[in-house]
Amino acid sequence: MKIKLVIGLFVIVWTILLVRIYQLTIKSNAYYETLAMQNIIKKEWILPVRGEILDRSGKPLAINEIGFKVLIDPHLSSKKRLPELKQALEDIQNDFPDVNTTKLLRRYRRLDSPYRHEPIVMVRFLPYEKVLPHYTELSRKSHIHIEPTTKRYYPYGAMTAHVIGYVGKANEKDMANDDVVKLTMIAGKSGLEKYYNRFLEGEPGYKKVKVSAFNQQIGVIETVPPKEDRDIRLHLDMDLQAFVSKLFEKEQKSGVVIVMRTDGAILSAGSFPAYDPNEFVSGISREEWKRIIENLNHPFTNKLIHGLYPPGSVIKPGVALAMVDSKKVSPYKKFHCHGFIELGKHKFRCWKSRGHQETDMNKAIRESCDVYFYEGSLLTGINKIAEELRKMGLGQKTGIDLPNEFIGAVPDKVWKMSKYGQPWYMGETLNASIGQGYVLVTPMQIARYTALLATQKLPRPYLVEALAGQKIEPILDDVLTPREKRTLPLVQRAMYEVCNHPKGTATKYLRGIKIKIAGKTGTAQVIGIPQEEKKRMKEDELAYYHRSHAWMTTYGPYKNPQYVVTVLVEHGGHGGAATGNIIKEIYNWLLGHGYIK
Repeated sequence: MKIKLVIGLFVIVWTILLVRIYQLTIKSNAYYETLAMQNIIKKEWILPVRGEILDRSGKPLAINEIGFKVLIDPHLSSKKRLPELKQALEDIQNDFPDVNTTKLLRRYRRLDSPYRHEPIVMVRFLPYEKVLPHYTELSRKSHIHIEPTTKRYYPYGAMTAHVIGYVGKANEKDMANDDVVKLTMIAGKSGLEKYYNRFLEGEPGYKKVKVSAFNQQIGVIETVPPKEDRDIRLHLDMDLQAFVSKLFEKEQKSGVVIVMRTDGAILSAGSFPAYDPNEFVSGISREEWKRIIENLNHPFTNKLIHGLYPPGSVIKPGVALAMVDSKKVSPYKKFHCHGFIELGKHKFRCWKSRGHQETDMNKAIRESCDVYFYEGSLLTGINKIAEELRKMGLGQKTGIDLPNEFIGAVPDKVWKMSKYGQPWYMGETLNASIGQGYVLVTPMQIARYTALLATQKLPRPYLVEALAGQKIEPILDDVLTPREKRTLPLVQRAMYEVCNHPKGTATKYLRGIKIKIAGKTGTAQVIGIPQEEKKRMKEDELAYYHRSHAWMTTYGPYKNPQYVVTVLVEHGGHGGAATGNIIKEIYNWLLGHGYIK
């Protein structure tokens, strides 16, 4: 009985073994053959070339500079093979003395691993002309590899820094959900480089190669090319951009200039001073970074969309439309300006201490009478004024194709209670009506708002003309009420007189301009000055960084609006005095270069 049991168990065990052998050798042959093939087939990524950024005529603004990277074989950091590694580093330094071998050794040891098969990048970029004389000799050295690569280069440097932006070493946030960035370790950090990063970087290709047990390539099985050639063409005119930059350099001023078609296409956009983006591509030194961030004129801040400023009187045309739309103020209603208005125990002064006397809407905009807007805003109320100004694009994102745009603030009663937990006071309505108090805007918002005043349509500002040849169409919104549209010609006439009437606040500063334009000046206080001191306080008596910001925003030609030119000069004092010459020169340039016909 025991013998039969043993024989039975023996038969069962061998039956199971034979079945398993059959499965492994016959039935699962295809599966294990595939698995074996995978062990000798390697997938290598083919990185796409980053798309270039060009101006409207094809001038390169962001390109790929051709060069080489230097790599060293892995597995040389052991004590036994360390002399080979040091020799390879010495060979590199002999040809390129600027290379720091101590840093490279630390980098190699950090990246080397028993599981690594690919060579380790030692020097990310060396210029083509620098490597070429040593290429053949260095390629023959043990363990050293020289491979072609590219580095981002910005030919115009600081001139386009805040529009184009720059690329830099990727961080974890950059790599999240972006396979190309994970491979290149490069990502757009600001400007168009960041906004259009996914488009510019393209899509990687790959090749499947057969390799030996020693990781040597035997043959190529399949190749899928990368998707690239994703260039971006802008509306920007670099000749105009250079002209505008020189104007600001000549005046030694900090601020903003925007030249925009009335449909939102941007021909020039400058934030001054700026920085050289090329310094950030390979990593900026601590000393240089410190110099930039300690500059009180903030060269690293993109003031076009990140600068928040009180708009001052440039919002008066918009406030006038809101007042009329409320049905509380007629365009022809007159208020008497004595030079101030009393509210309780406080006097709110007009900039003109003698007053403007009897003043209607036309005169109030032309001569920038504060008292007219004080009186009208008390009748209209802050909620209505804020509602209309927001519809006109103030205190709202413009939608421009640049990242991280700031919003600013157009306050009302709910806004103040939400932000500060305090009620709204009537005196704050007076301040808001002349673009002071809590009101903060970006220069891009003012340019957009000016285009609305010129054409009745609110555009979305945009820099890009075409993505890989595909044209971008303008976006225009209809936001004005019927009453505002009927009133707008009266506001436009007043803005024309600002720039052309003998008493216009900009007229004397625009002498020599070759076309008729319309606009509005603004002087925006930086610090609070007690009302009783305003009468005797002069801008040039203040410390420089306490002086008011100077605004002028314009459109032209007056009868056929084609372009908006908005200028902000930080701490420039009176709006027209600081900005008028810049405005004049830009319009004359546009006329002389065929933009205005």
